[in-house]
Amino acid sequence: MITIRPSTPKDGDRVLTIWRDAVDATHTFLTPEDRLAIDELVSNFLPKAPLWLAVNSTERPVAFMLLNDGHMEALFVDPTVRGEGVGAALVRHGSALHPNLTTDVNEQNEQAVGFYERMGFVQVGRSALDGQGRPYPLVHLRLRVQTAMSAVR
Repeated sequence: MITIRPSTPKDGDRVLTIWRDAVDATHTFLTPEDRLAIDELVSNFLPKAPLWLAVNSTERPVAFMLLNDGHMEALFVDPTVRGEGVGAALVRHGSALHPNLTTDVNEQNEQAVGFYERMGFVQVGRSALDGQGRPYPLVHLRLRVQTAMSAVR
């Protein structure tokens, strides 16, 4: 059974492991240099960020989400539990808090794009570069309101 709770400082190492494993499994389009540079940025920020964690029955974090004023800045799932509904549970939690939830996803991450579409997100824009100016296009998404409301049930 999955429970969602806020992160605490003791979760920092596990969150980084989830991020690294998830990125290695899904972001094969990153150059090795960019992967290392992004890792350095994330390592300094993520352990201290106010995250929502999906934890299993032993309280082990298996996924996390970062929300910022209705925008999902990050959603990463441990590859060992992908396809088990953990990411969907976090999106439902986020949409309960913010019915007009938005997010951005790397266009090259086709699995994630498909996941968000299945969750009811629709494309509202696109950027040719990522947030750091790297050549990894972003798709800007918004959750359809009716989908957000049905996801809460």
